[in-house]
Amino acid sequence: MFGSLRIWNYRMWAGGALVSNVGTWMQRVAQDWLVLTILTHRNASAVGVVMALQFGPQLLLLPWSGYAADRLDRRKLLIGTQAALGLLALGLGLVTVTGVVTLWQVYVFAFLLGCVSAFDAPVRQVFVNELVGDEYLANAVSLNSTSFNAARMIGPAVAGLLIAAVGCGWVFLINSVSFAGVLASLMLLRVDQLHGSERRSRKVGGIAEGFRYVWQRPDLMAVLVMLFLIGTFGLNFPIFISTMSLTAFHGGAGQYGLLTSAFAVGSVVGALYSAYRSQPGMSVLCAAAAVFGVGCMLAALAPNEGLFAAALVLTGLSALMFATGTNSLMQLTTAAAMRGRVMALRIAVAMGGTPIGAPIVGWIADHFGPRWALGVGAASGLAAMLVALRYMAGPRGRLAEA
Repeated sequence: MFGSLRIWNYRMWAGGALVSNVGTWMQRVAQDWLVLTILTHRNASAVGVVMALQFGPQLLLLPWSGYAADRLDRRKLLIGTQAALGLLALGLGLVTVTGVVTLWQVYVFAFLLGCVSAFDAPVRQVFVNELVGDEYLANAVSLNSTSFNAARMIGPAVAGLLIAAVGCGWVFLINSVSFAGVLASLMLLRVDQLHGSERRSRKVGGIAEGFRYVWQRPDLMAVLVMLFLIGTFGLNFPIFISTMSLTAFHGGAGQYGLLTSAFAVGSVVGALYSAYRSQPGMSVLCAAAAVFGVGCMLAALAPNEGLFAAALVLTGLSALMFATGTNSLMQLTTAAAMRGRVMALRIAVAMGGTPIGAPIVGWIADHFGPRWALGVGAASGLAAMLVALRYMAGPRGRLAEA
């Protein structure tokens, strides 16, 4: 389960990433709470706009982000993107602490954060292969998800306490400091022990090559359609949890943080189970999508915060198994020289749909209530399950599962 931790470079990376991820999740909770309760009067649509601005650049910058992940020195690129993310957190913290923050400023910071993350996310995912090689890749991807979701479990709970004690601005400032951890880990890597990756020759239209590659792979196309459905309409939990906490259960920042941590508990379990498993197949993705849909349905029907938290644990577990499964499956079945572009496509599809889905889900939460918004998430999981079943019913699907 923890095989990748035998490798020095991966241990360094995992330690620094854990510190930074805790800070990142603290900021996400504080940012949503700032918009929902301070800058607006419980306006879920505004939270949806922030999410759209933060994740939209994943799609807009796709031609350049995938190219950069395949062609540039990944370690140096990560140093640049992580430093930029730390500076943006510092800027948002300063305008909030000084009391001059406005909604349009949060929109600008969210968009800039999305632009940097568009380059950071794909290179961070394919960089894992340079740290551990193909032998431990699936295990390392799952352990990365474990770390990320352990941070998701810790960060929101801490953020809820800090918001109540000192305010959102100080949470942003603490997050800016946390980036020192991942920057230090990148500096301490043993460069001579990195696993070199094949680089394609530099030519215009490289991303078009990535599109052609995926188009010729029905398995990758099925995975991307599933990712689009769940990523666009299902993975809007900042909206789901914040609006349920405020309007259905009448809680404060502390309850919001704890409910977000409940989702993360399931995510950690799902990540550890994924680390234990061998390479996942389409049947695993199909089951995870189905459980995700059922979990969202149970969350929508939960009569109190306790049962809602229990449903979030189930939903978090299935969402994480689905996410790590698609990540491992796409990396391990993609040619090394194409991984950066294919993973950039994966991230663009998974997150690039947020500008479509988040405002829609926010509007539904505002006008019909958060339970109906969760119903949209449930439908996305069940629709993704049908896509997987259709692929597995075909000749290539049957052969792959065999």
